Amino acid sequence: MRRFAEVVFGAVLAAGCATARAASPLSAEMWLTTADQTQKLEAKPFQQPARRVSGNEAVTIDTSQHFQKIHGFGAAMTDASALVLSSLPAKKRKALMAELFGRKNGGLGLSFTRLTVGASDFSTRDYSYDDTPGDLPDPELRYFSIASAKRYVLPRIREALKINPDLQVMISPWSAPAWMKTSRSLIKGQLLPQYYPAFANYLAKTVQAFGREGVSVSMLTIQNEPNFEPDDYPGERVDPPQRAKIIGLYVGPTFEKLGLRTQILDWDHNWDHPEMPLAVLADPVARHYISGVAWHCYEGDVRAQTPVHDAYPRKDAWLTECSGGEWSSKYAEVLGWMADKLIIGASNNWSRGTLLWNLALDPAHGPHTGGCSDCRGVVTIDPATGAITRNVEYYVLAHASRFVLPGADRVATATHGGSVDAAAFLNRDGSRVAILYRKSGDGVVRIAIDGERYSVSIPKGSVATLRWRPRKDVK
Repeated sequence: MRRFAEVVFGAVLAAGCATARAASPLSAEMWLTTADQTQKLEAKPFQQPARRVSGNEAVTIDTSQHFQKIHGFGAAMTDASALVLSSLPAKKRKALMAELFGRKNGGLGLSFTRLTVGASDFSTRDYSYDDTPGDLPDPELRYFSIASAKRYVLPRIREALKINPDLQVMISPWSAPAWMKTSRSLIKGQLLPQYYPAFANYLAKTVQAFGREGVSVSMLTIQNEPNFEPDDYPGERVDPPQRAKIIGLYVGPTFEKLGLRTQILDWDHNWDHPEMPLAVLADPVARHYISGVAWHCYEGDVRAQTPVHDAYPRKDAWLTECSGGEWSSKYAEVLGWMADKLIIGASNNWSRGTLLWNLALDPAHGPHTGGCSDCRGVVTIDPATGAITRNVEYYVLAHASRFVLPGADRVATATHGGSVDAAAFLNRDGSRVAILYRKSGDGVVRIAIDGERYSVSIPKGSVATLRWRPRKDVK
């Protein structure tokens, strides 16, 4: 009887493997960006399967093992970004917006963006959505206005949504209105407890007002970088006990009462202090209203995302800010680090999406009021000439956003030998995508995916995206 069962099981397994082989695409599409900049998202010849796997491949992908769903990749539409985009002639701006947010003709298909609630350092002035004469208290929010956002930011987001309806919008305040704070200023200080209810209403009114302007807010954090008080641009400190109280007793219940479906994320700061979002999630009242944790890249390591996920596996992770800049001006270094940490590493450590900081800046790294004086946008736009420069960040995003579609599942990936890092995804249309960064070594990289083996040429320091379409889609 046991022998009969083994024979039957073996026959079923063999039939399943044969079916999988028959359904496999004949070849893989490939795009390559090299460290020496000679190739930027360049389409390569179709990669043919070599032979069955032998077990010594540098990358092994198993699309039967599914993890988190990916929403997408993108960058923030700061005041500065919206302003420089709006400086372009209408025809040129529309073409660039279609290139950034669309998928036709090789567009990036950016599907994730972030807006500021009031000013950030990348604004032309400091302001909130409830500035009052003399910073007098306004707990009923009679002075509330999103007029500043209506000038440039919201029109550009509506334009992007028309191009890509899958675009997901999150928002973050850099500071509460000055009258709510201990400093009585948008600079530094903390939120006064007596204004927690007004602050919750302030965020709710922002979500409602954006919605009336045609911009639905999917997620928010209650404070950008709450563990930092900048000297020369809006910010404030909100420690874990305060965040837990604000979310659990005020923002969460206010949104629930108003029927607002906007998800609340905690933290919105660096990888180096995972104990801080863990402290907020340990509060059961706050945890009830928190859907996930937002991370920044400037300190610590991307692997910090995993222990927080493991402690609260039902809470999502999102990488919500990382900027390139002239402090790291070498193309090869930025290409490798960003692809490895922000796309591959973030995905493999449970992130559902990655956001870079400014989508667009001018040649002087602005406009900005303070803070970062040498940050780099995904694109640089010269308002004087209309010239557009696609920076290294553009290609980092493109290697993911063009190919990993909203709703994709991250799938199992294992690397061997230490020369390559990789992440892999299964799109809802059945296409399979792998993103690889060649850290070291020369020669071909051998990849095993669902039992098939491919040998592809990826030079040291390069980033490659491979896509396997279902057989019916391959032409």
